Amino acid sequence: MDSFREKASSARKKKLKELLLKSENRICADCGAPDPKWASANIGVFICLKCSGVHRSLGTHISKVLSVTLDEWTEDQIDSMLQVGGNSYANTVYEAFLPKDYVKPTANSSNEERTDFIRAKYEMQEFVKPSLRIVSSKSSTDSPMGSKHGHASQSFKSEVGMIEFIGILKIKVTKGTNLAIRDFRTSDPYVVLTLGQQKAQTSVMKKNLNPVWNEELKLSVPQEYGPLKLQVFDQDVLSSDDLMGEAEVDLQPLITSAAAFGDPDSLPDMQIGKWLTSDDNALVEDSPINVIDGKVKQEMTLKLQNVESGEVELELEWIALNQ
Repeated sequence: MDSFREKASSARKKKLKELLLKSENRICADCGAPDPKWASANIGVFICLKCSGVHRSLGTHISKVLSVTLDEWTEDQIDSMLQVGGNSYANTVYEAFLPKDYVKPTANSSNEERTDFIRAKYEMQEFVKPSLRIVSSKSSTDSPMGSKHGHASQSFKSEVGMIEFIGILKIKVTKGTNLAIRDFRTSDPYVVLTLGQQKAQTSVMKKNLNPVWNEELKLSVPQEYGPLKLQVFDQDVLSSDDLMGEAEVDLQPLITSAAAFGDPDSLPDMQIGKWLTSDDNALVEDSPINVIDGKVKQEMTLKLQNVESGEVELELEWIALNQ
């Protein structure tokens, strides 16, 4: 039996090497650099050393990076690569809606250009058909930073479900005010947003109880959506990160108001709805929903719950995919 397994494993490894030798896999899937020696086992692409570093920074819940020649591959990882078939097929999915004038990074591009493209391609899936974005049903516990830091997981394997989305939610995390102290006299806060299985995170603001992020995050909204969950954490190097409060955002007022008024491009600047404060939500004051320059937006201030102090300001923008 062991001999049979060894032969089967050897056959899979041989097929992996054969797959690497195909012409479309002789250049990096992301930047076109020749002779890639690395791969993202769950996405199913062969990539160069420089791009592999960016893939690693996304976390293993998005891209599981392995060396084709140096690492030991499991049978499942090899089977996953074989199922995808390599760079050409993967790029027909992840670059299906790449704009014609979009300039992809090259082998000589800066790390910033490379990072921006790879994050847009795999993390935000900006070039995937909007109604067919790829989301794993598995948790993101493989993430080196833990599940609370994760983003939408991706894979072509059997656990993948093609979920239909109705819109894109842009969330600008503006600032925090009077946040709770979790270290000596201060905190190192960051914000995590969760919608269903998707997560997005701001940068960490060192030693700041009144941080100004002004960072825009994006999440896809499925047909069956629940509240947008917001959590603030204090980053700790030597222990698990401390919770600094949380809140929930009811998305229904925003989405139903936008649907009722139709295409925002055809509307003048106007208020189309409002999310009202109540005892069972975290709003500091009523949150109006407006059309501004053809965009549906909602500003709000949330009082963080289950904590001694702290507020967070957000600006939401709703983009319906049927527009």
